[in-house]
Amino acid sequence: MQDPDIRRQIPAAQKIWQAMPNPLPVSRYWVRRAMDVVLDELRQEAVQGQLPPPVPIIVQNILHKAEEWAIPHLKPVINATGVLIHTNLGRSPLPVEIMEMVKDVATQYSTLEYEVEAGRRGSRHDHVAGVLADLVGGEAAMVVNNNAAAVLMALSALARGQEVVVSRGELVEIGGSFRIPEVMALSGAILREVGATNKTHARDYIGAINTNTGMLLKVHQSNFRVIGFTQGLSTADLVRIGREYGIVVMEDLGSGVIDPLRLEDVVEPSVKEVVGAGVDIVTFSGDKLLGGPQAGIIVGKAAIIDRLKKYPLARAVRVDKMTLSALEGTIRWYLEGRAVELPLWHMMTQTVDTLQQRATAVAQVLRQRVSGPVDIDTAPDFSQIGGGSMPGTHIPSVVVRVTPQDGSVVPRFEQRLRYARMPVIARISHGSVIFDLRTIFPSQESLLIDTIVMALEEALFT
Repeated sequence: MQDPDIRRQIPAAQKIWQAMPNPLPVSRYWVRRAMDVVLDELRQEAVQGQLPPPVPIIVQNILHKAEEWAIPHLKPVINATGVLIHTNLGRSPLPVEIMEMVKDVATQYSTLEYEVEAGRRGSRHDHVAGVLADLVGGEAAMVVNNNAAAVLMALSALARGQEVVVSRGELVEIGGSFRIPEVMALSGAILREVGATNKTHARDYIGAINTNTGMLLKVHQSNFRVIGFTQGLSTADLVRIGREYGIVVMEDLGSGVIDPLRLEDVVEPSVKEVVGAGVDIVTFSGDKLLGGPQAGIIVGKAAIIDRLKKYPLARAVRVDKMTLSALEGTIRWYLEGRAVELPLWHMMTQTVDTLQQRATAVAQVLRQRVSGPVDIDTAPDFSQIGGGSMPGTHIPSVVVRVTPQDGSVVPRFEQRLRYARMPVIARISHGSVIFDLRTIFPSQESLLIDTIVMALEEALFT
């Protein structure tokens, strides 16, 4: 039964406010919200017969909770996983210089839909259409909020109520259960799958064409590979069929690398190659191998792009001024020969020697600062592209290994890393916590070391 005497010992809110520091370390809103929660916890504890702590302790608990809540929920982390395009960690990071351009546009009025020369309303598509066409060779281009939206809109605008012919081996699923057949159904297009899982021939496409065929679709297998007894149709061959029968040919390229990329004998088709093969439209992501912001980029024939711009769904999936600014900046860096300066490509092209030097320096400082039964060394390892791009491709890298001699410490250590003010996302392998230097910015190394030391102390001694 509840003891009213204990409840009466819980200090009144006014008394707690009087004990608060002045000024408050965070907004009064967060303190008030934290106070409500803490007082409610004290009332529940009173039901169990537990006495409330002294007022200074209550104030301390309230402020601790308030300070945690005052930190934005979406915040930066140190990516020590070795996955370059980490979907859960925001995919490709953007350079500070480009973000300064975004800040200028975001904090002031802009020419988003205004033609300065003509003094009239303009189109937001114009800001990137020209530079995109210059970069990949297409007649025209437009941008929507992600590649899934680009595929959905293209199917709906160009083939609603008609059949879309696609190889059975290309009916892919990407993250979040995004499946091509389901997107096609949502678009109103009719799926006509041809061929087998491992082999599709030209005759399969030709045999499926009828008076209700609205599109020939090719989907790049960006997040998986089928090896062995396989055969598919090249983009150029599919384009020849499309032209012979007067049918639109579209390719969903997914990752969207600009120039041909070869790693470990895996060739990633480039946007330039696909456009050069003559497809009517190609769609790809802005925040994968392009190394820019999240966006769905559509490049192709001017007449088709004009149809898409006028399609009602285009307004629902359009991008804002900040995305357009970041994407324009990214594309201009490609045109100016600065693509290697983009964080993604800078990380991807770091040499093993450079990574070894960095890892050795980090490990040396850690050994000097860490006390306790822990082994710290460096080791060769492999980074991954990630983001559903180039599956199975591994890039040689160097990692720092932190190995507590007591294996039970490892999960606590990894948890403390995630709970840090600047979370460190690492991985566990064979009793060690692994920090891959390829995805850690040099500017983060000092903070990384401090966080590792603090997390280790908490895991070892608490």
